[in-house]
Amino acid sequence: MQFTANSLEQHWMPFTANRDFKQSPRIIVKGEGVYYTDHKGGSVIDGSSGLFCCPLGHGRTEIAEAVHQQLLNNDYAAPFQTSTPGGFELAQKVARITPEPINHVFFVNSGSESVDTALKMCMAYHRARGEGHRTRFVSRERAYHGVNIGGLSLSGMVKNRETFSGVMPNVVCMRHTWNPDALFVRGQPESGAELADDLARFCETYGGSPIAAVFVEPIAGSTGVLVPPKGYLERIREICDEHGILLVFDEVITGFGRTGSAFASQEFGVTPDIMTMAKALTNGAQPMGAVAAKDDIYTTITEAAPENAIEFFHGYTYSGHPAACAAGIAVQDIYASEGSFGQAAALSEYFLDGLYSLSDIDSVRDIRGYGLLGGVELHAKGGPGARGTQAQKDLFWNGMHVKFTGDTACVAPPFISTKEHIDEMIEKLRMTLEKA
Repeated sequence: MQFTANSLEQHWMPFTANRDFKQSPRIIVKGEGVYYTDHKGGSVIDGSSGLFCCPLGHGRTEIAEAVHQQLLNNDYAAPFQTSTPGGFELAQKVARITPEPINHVFFVNSGSESVDTALKMCMAYHRARGEGHRTRFVSRERAYHGVNIGGLSLSGMVKNRETFSGVMPNVVCMRHTWNPDALFVRGQPESGAELADDLARFCETYGGSPIAAVFVEPIAGSTGVLVPPKGYLERIREICDEHGILLVFDEVITGFGRTGSAFASQEFGVTPDIMTMAKALTNGAQPMGAVAAKDDIYTTITEAAPENAIEFFHGYTYSGHPAACAAGIAVQDIYASEGSFGQAAALSEYFLDGLYSLSDIDSVRDIRGYGLLGGVELHAKGGPGARGTQAQKDLFWNGMHVKFTGDTACVAPPFISTKEHIDEMIEKLRMTLEKA
């Protein structure tokens, strides 16, 4: 299969070393099941479900046909003051699997947009309650909450924000939960819950009343898979309740079965006030994200406005796009009919066994994992991220795609993977990392 573009220069690629890539491009021309095909005709197993987007694998005809039929029937309708049936149907399907009482769903186009939308929801909620003075937000070191200005302001990953100075003020970061003295921990670490008391210290320093919300990834994914210590999320929830602070879980990566439960909030038994989601919402077939909020947040915001007035001055041209909703509906139906979340839970132990078997490789510094999500961190060599960057390239030409953040491989197999697929992933990781 030939790639026929005359030039690669015009495409400015995201989160990519453009000059380096265009010297030796890695171009994917087809996806089917758990495999990609590269532009040279090589088979590449997908070890990160695309970018955590495709747990059902690639080339699902049910999704493609649903989108096709929707585009033929109604390709677009303005989402302001009109709507389409798909938005209401998809919102109902999502609300059925979110924890109670999170039952109101606002559609956006990406995880980044979902975080900025959640920030606005928090502000609008507090203002409607007469607490518009709550203007501070709390995030964490090593946090990733997208790349829009709001999410960037919450970011605790220095490379994502050092070039961009125009961020929101009044954001403070708790410490991250990774402990370099406790390596190769499988699942939730036994110690570290006390790190949640950073939030209590912020409340003592600034007062709890100026803080609007705390944003937390239940498992910090893009930074390299940091699993929360036992009791940590519970303590965050307790402090938020004590001070009237909203708790927002960023479930863009962990949502829709990645931990074995529908959402990580259910897996860890901690219910936030607001949840952000994207990626697996449509299996990556259409760009889409969403924000799900507790009933009280929705009613407080909507009932504070005069009758017949717009209550929440926010939205996007493509919010609830008909084709994206069609994809989302088809995906939610597949999750239900195939028992996809149960598939992920059943495969988890086998996956983690394989992942942790890599601990004997000299280049491996740490391994972390939960559900069907794992991080394999390499010892730095030649500067932070250099070893991981080269390993990602080598791994691709060895027949496997995995997302790397710095020196950490983020492994997230599709739920439809078999044990044989997991074996292939582990074998190709070993082959590559032993030479890294």
